[in-house]
Amino acid sequence: MGTASSMVSPGEVIEDTYGGGGGEACEIPVEVKPKARLLRSSFRRGPRVIGASFKSTASVDLEYAAEYERLKKEYEIFRVSKNNEIASMQKKEVKLDEENKRLRAELQALQKTYQKILREKESAVEAKYQAMERAATFEHDRDKVKRQFKIFRETKEKEIQDLLRAKRDLEAKLQRLQAQGIQVFDPGESDSDDNDTDVTVPGTQCDYWTSGALGSEPSMGSMMQLQHSFRGPEFAHSSIDVEGPFANVNRDDWDAAVASLLQVTPLFSQAVWSNTVRCYLINTKDTEPEMDIFLREYSPKLQRMCESLGYFFQVVHFPEECENHYTAVRKWEIEKSSLVVLFICSSFTSSFWEDCKEAFLKNTEAKPRIVYYKTEDSASALDYMQQLIEQDPNKSNKTKIIDHSGDPEEGAYKTYCQVEKVIKQDLLAAEISDPESKDEIAIQEEDDFGDVLWDVHDEQEQMETFQHSSHSTCEMGFDKYYDRLNDLVAAPAPIPPLLITGGPGSGKSLLLSKWIQLQQKHSPNTLMLYHFVGKPMSTSSEPTLIIKRLTLKLMQHSWSVSSFSMDPGKFLEEFPHWLEKLSIRYQGNIIIIIDSIDQVEQPEKHMKWLIDPLPVNVRVIVSVNVETCPPAWRLWPTLHLDPLSSKDVKALLNLECSGASIVLTKEQERKLERHCRSATPCNPLYVTLLARFLIWAGNMGNITDTLQQCLQCQDTVSLYRLALRSVQEFMPSAKEKDYMREILCLISVSHNGVSECELMELCSGLTWPVISFLVYHLHRMVVLRYSCGLLRFQHLQAEEAVRMEYMQGGQNIVSEYREKLVQYFTTQLSRDPVTWRSADELTWLYQQQGEKHKLHRCLMNLFVSQNLYKRGHFAELLSYWQLVGKDKIAMATEYFDALKQYEKSCDGEESMTCLADLYETLGRFLKDLGLLNQAVTPLQRSLEIRETALDPDHPSVAQSLHQLAGVYVQSKKFGNAEQLYKQALEISENAYGSEHLRVAWELDALAVLYQKQNKYEQAEQLRKRSLRIRQKAARRKGSMYGFALLRRRALQLEELTLGKDTADNARTLNELGVLYYLQNNLETAEMFLKRSLEMRERILGPEHPDCAQSLNNLAALYNEKKQYDKAEELYERALDIRRRALSPDHPSLAYTVKHLAVLYKRKGKLDKAAPLYELTVDIRQKSFGPKHPSVATALVNLAVLYCQMKKQAEALPLYDRAMKIYEDSLGRMHPRVGETLKNLAVLRYEEGDFEKAAELYKRAMEIKEAETSVLGAKASSGHSSSGGDTYSLRNTLPVNVLTE
Repeated sequence: MGTASSMVSPGEVIEDTYGGGGGEACEIPVEVKPKARLLRSSFRRGPRVIGASFKSTASVDLEYAAEYERLKKEYEIFRVSKNNEIASMQKKEVKLDEENKRLRAELQALQKTYQKILREKESAVEAKYQAMERAATFEHDRDKVKRQFKIFRETKEKEIQDLLRAKRDLEAKLQRLQAQGIQVFDPGESDSDDNDTDVTVPGTQCDYWTSGALGSEPSMGSMMQLQHSFRGPEFAHSSIDVEGPFANVNRDDWDAAVASLLQVTPLFSQAVWSNTVRCYLINTKDTEPEMDIFLREYSPKLQRMCESLGYFFQVVHFPEECENHYTAVRKWEIEKSSLVVLFICSSFTSSFWEDCKEAFLKNTEAKPRIVYYKTEDSASALDYMQQLIEQDPNKSNKTKIIDHSGDPEEGAYKTYCQVEKVIKQDLLAAEISDPESKDEIAIQEEDDFGDVLWDVHDEQEQMETFQHSSHSTCEMGFDKYYDRLNDLVAAPAPIPPLLITGGPGSGKSLLLSKWIQLQQKHSPNTLMLYHFVGKPMSTSSEPTLIIKRLTLKLMQHSWSVSSFSMDPGKFLEEFPHWLEKLSIRYQGNIIIIIDSIDQVEQPEKHMKWLIDPLPVNVRVIVSVNVETCPPAWRLWPTLHLDPLSSKDVKALLNLECSGASIVLTKEQERKLERHCRSATPCNPLYVTLLARFLIWAGNMGNITDTLQQCLQCQDTVSLYRLALRSVQEFMPSAKEKDYMREILCLISVSHNGVSECELMELCSGLTWPVISFLVYHLHRMVVLRYSCGLLRFQHLQAEEAVRMEYMQGGQNIVSEYREKLVQYFTTQLSRDPVTWRSADELTWLYQQQGEKHKLHRCLMNLFVSQNLYKRGHFAELLSYWQLVGKDKIAMATEYFDALKQYEKSCDGEESMTCLADLYETLGRFLKDLGLLNQAVTPLQRSLEIRETALDPDHPSVAQSLHQLAGVYVQSKKFGNAEQLYKQALEISENAYGSEHLRVAWELDALAVLYQKQNKYEQAEQLRKRSLRIRQKAARRKGSMYGFALLRRRALQLEELTLGKDTADNARTLNELGVLYYLQNNLETAEMFLKRSLEMRERILGPEHPDCAQSLNNLAALYNEKKQYDKAEELYERALDIRRRALSPDHPSLAYTVKHLAVLYKRKGKLDKAAPLYELTVDIRQKSFGPKHPSVATALVNLAVLYCQMKKQAEALPLYDRAMKIYEDSLGRMHPRVGETLKNLAVLRYEEGDFEKAAELYKRAMEIKEAETSVLGAKASSGHSSSGGDTYSLRNTLPVNVLTE
C-alpha cells in the first residue's frame, strides 16, 4: 500500500473526475472529512520525504488534535449564537402573530361597521324615495281633490243659481196670481224622482248620504234603494231576481252550453271565418256613375278601415262586357262574398237578374245585402226586388234598401255609410263610435293571457286549417283507425306518443280532424289541443309558437294566467313542467295532437318533451310522413295508413263525379280500376285530384282524352303538373297564362301566402275577372285555398309541382320573384301604420335572401319590431337579430337610440301616445330578454308620457304601472312593485269597473307578488276574487278570451232559424237577441227579439207565457234605449199574460212586476207603481217566507215609494220591519242594516225628529266604520278610489241639527 506521496505527484492538481469543468481544480468543501484537509495541508507544506521517522508522524497527529479542539470551540460558539438568534426570532414571530390577530379582528369590525353603514344608507335612500313618492302622491291627490272640488263647486253654484232663478220666477208668478185674486195652495211636494237614486251592491262598501237631503227641502230623492247596478233589472238580491232574459234556460244548462262552445270547433262558411271582407257589387247601366264614385272615392276608405281592424277588404265587380263569360265564377264569388251591394234603377240585363237571384234566393247564411235604388217614375224594379227579398228563405231581414233620387255623389256617399255600418255591426261586430268624441276612454279588450302576447291570425289560421282538413266527400274506411285511436285514449298510463305514419296525401290530417270531431261529440270532458303544421318555414311550423299556443290553450281551460318565460330556449325546456302542472288542475283527459310534425325544423331537438314520460291524464298523437320520420321516434306505437282499397277508390270517384252530374262509362271505370291496382294511385289525394280533373274535363266535354293523359301520371306531383298545364292551356290569352305562372310563383316564394289585393298590385294590368277566373279553377283543381284571407297551396305536392313546372331556373327565379315581393312590401312599409303583412313578409324575405344590411334596417323600423313583438313572434324577432350579428346589449342600445331620435320628431297628443307605446314595447321586450336594468328606463319614460299626454287616471297609465311593477318583481324590489300594482288596480277598477278582466289581471299579478313575499293569506284572497271575476266574465261572454268565438257561434245558431217556424227556433232567436243586448248592440238585439216575438205569436198564440218572455225582453231593451212609452206598453202586456198563465208566486211574474213598478216610478206614475210594489212584497213573502232578506229589500223599496207619495206614516213601519228582518238574518252590523238606518234617519229628520235622526245616523256611521275596518282601507296611492263624488253628513247637516 503506497503512501500519500505516491497518490499525488509534486506540483499536480487533483481533478474532478465527474464534472465537466475541463481541467479546473476541484476545491474540497470544509465540511468534508478532516483527513482531506490534512492532505491539503500536507500538500501545501511541500513534498514528503520518503523514509521519514515515526516522530514526524506523531507530531502531525498532535497538530491535528489541537486544530480539532479549536474548531470544536468555534463550532460551539457558533451554535450557541445561532440558537439565541432562533429563540429571538421565535419571540418576534409570536409577537407578530398576536399583532396579526389583533389587526384581523379590527378589520372584521370595520367591515361589519361598513356593512351596517351601507345598509343604513340604502334604507335612508329608500326612505327618501318613498318619502318623495308619498309627497308626489299627496300632491297628486291634493290636485285631484282640488279639481274635483272645483267641478263640484261650479256645479253646485250653477244649481244654486238655477234654483234662485226658479224661485224668483215662482215668486213672481205667485204674486201675479195673488194679485188676480186666485187662491194658491202649496202642498210642499218635491218634484224629485228616483232617477238619481244612488245604487249600492250588497256586500260592498257604501257611500252614505250622497244627495244632501237633510239641509234641503223635504225629499226622498236622497234615499237609496237597495238594488243591483246592472242594466235592465234594477234590483235583485235572490234567485227570484236573476231570471234575466234567459227565463227558460237553466243556469247549469247554460254553463254547459258555454263549455261546449269552447270545446267544439265550429265549422263556418268561408265568408264568416275568412280574414277578408268581400264586397260584391252588382249594377245596372244607369247606376254606373254611383258605382264608379263608390269604387274611386269610398272603396279606399273602407279598405283602410278594415286594415286597421286586421282584415282585408276586397271589392269584386264584373264589368258588363265580360259578365257572360264568367257565369260560374260570378256565382262562386257571390257565394263566398261577405256583402252584396246592388245599384239598380230601371234597365236590367239577364246576367243582372241571375246575380240577384243568386244573392237573395241562395243566401242560406243570412249574409247582409244592400240595395241602392235610384228612384224614377217606374217602381217595377223595386217591386221585383221586394219580391226577391220576400222569397229569401232565411227571413233574416238583413237587406237594407236605400232610396235616392238626387246627385250620384250623394247616392254613393249614402251607400258608403250603409256599407260601413254593416261591416262594423254585422260582419266585424265592432262598435260604431263617434269620431268627434275624444273624451271617451278607449277600452281595448285583450286576450286574457296576462302578459303573454299572441297573434289572433295564428289562431284563425288553425281554425281554418281544421275546417279544411275535415272536409271530405266520404270517410274512406276510417272506422278501423278510429278504434285504434280510441284504444290509445283508454290505455293505462304511462304510454308513449302514438305515431301516425303514411305517405304524402295519405289522409293523415283528414283522419285526425274527423277523430277530433268525434271525440268532442262523445267525450265532452276530454280537452282536445291540436295544431296543424303547414309548409316548412311557415309561421305554423315555428316550434316555439306551437308550444306557446298549446300552453295558452291549456291555461285557458284551467283558469290559470301565470306568467312564463318568453325566451325561446327556456320556453321549450319549461313546457313539460307546465304540462304536468296544468294537467293536474284539469278534471279530465287531455289529448295533444300535432299534425305533420316532421315539417317542423329539427323536430327531435325542439320536441324533446315527447320523449319524456307524460302526465297520467295526457295522451299525445303526432303524424309524420314515412320518409321524413325521425329515427328515434320509429320505436313508438305506430298507426300506419294503408292505401285505399279499390272499393274506397270507386266510392270516392263516384261521389265526386255524381256531385257534379258527371257519369263515367263502363270502359272508363274499367280503365280506372286497372290503373288503381298499385299503391301510388290509391293515395286519397291522388284519387281526389283525379276526380276533380275528370269533373273539369267533363264540363269541357273531353273526358276520354283527359282520362288517357291522367292514367299516364303515376304519382300525385305529376298529376298536379298535368292539371297546371291543362288550366294554363284553358286560359284565353297568352297574357293571362303569364298571370297564372306569376301568381303561382309569387305564392310559392312567399312566407305565408299572398292576398288577392296584393296580387292585383303586384301584377300590373291584372283585373278582378281574370284573377277570380284563375283562383276559381285552381281551387277546383285542389291547388289553392284561402287561409286568413291569403291564397296558399292546398298541399305540399301542389307547391312542389309549381316549382317543377315554372321555376326550373333554380335560385335565380326564386330570387327574382322574392325581390318583387320585397319591392312591394317595402312600398307598403312606408305607409302608416305598419301592417302585420309587411312586418311578417319583409323581414322573412330579407332573411331568406341573406341581405343582412337591409334586414337590420328593417328591424330598426320601430313599428315593424313592435308589430312582431306584440303579436307574439318573439323567437322570430330574435332569430332575425342573431342573423344580423347583434347581441342583446347591442340590440337594446340601438333600439333605445332610435327611440330617442324618434322622440325628437313627436309633437301632439297622438304622436306622444304612439311614442309611449313604443317605449312600453321596448321595455317589455328587454324584460323578456332578461335585461331588467335596461328595461326600467323605457317603461318609466312610457309612464311619464302617458301621465302627461293622457291623464293620470287613464287605463293606459295602469298598463304602464303594471309593466314597470313586473320588472321590479323580477328585480326583487317588492316594495316598489306592490305600490305600482295597487295603483294600477285602482285605476282599472275606476275605469272598467270592479268585475272587468283587467281588474282580474291586476289581482293575479298582486297575488303572485304576495306569494313571493310569503304573504299567502293575502295572495289567496286576491286569487279567489280574480277567479270569481274570470268565471263571471266567462259565463257572461262565453269565452275567456272574448266574445269573438261566441259571436261567430251566434251566427251559426242563427242558421238554425232557416226553414219553417218552430218553438225551438223562436227560443234561439230570443237568446241571440239577449246575446246582442249584452254586447250593447241594441239595434241587432231589437231585430232578433222582434222576430222571436212574431214567431212565438204565430206558433204558440199571443197569450202563451213564452210570448210574455219576448215581450219582457223587448221591453227591457226599450227601457235601455229610454223609450219608456214603448217599454211600458210591452211590460203591461207581459204582466197581463203572466198573471193569467202563471201562479201568483211565480218568479217570472215577480220579475215583470218589479220592472214595471220601477218604470212607473221613473215616469212619475206613483199611484200605478204602489200596487205593484205591494204585490212584490206579497210574492217574496210567499216564495221565501216573511223573514227572508229579499222580503226586507222589497219592504225598503215600498217604503221609499210611500215617502215619495208623502205617506211617511205608512213608510215608517215598513222600515222598522225591514230593519228587524235584516238584523235577525244578517246581523246587527251588516251594511244592509246601516243603509236602512240611514233611510230611517232621513225620514225622522223630515218629520222634524232631529234627535232621533242623529241617533240613527250615528249608528249607521258605526256600521260603516266597522265595515271599513273589516274590508281594510285602500292602500295609499296616487289615485283616489272615491272619485270625489261623496260628501259627509257634516257637510249636509245644518248647524242647528249638529248642536242638538
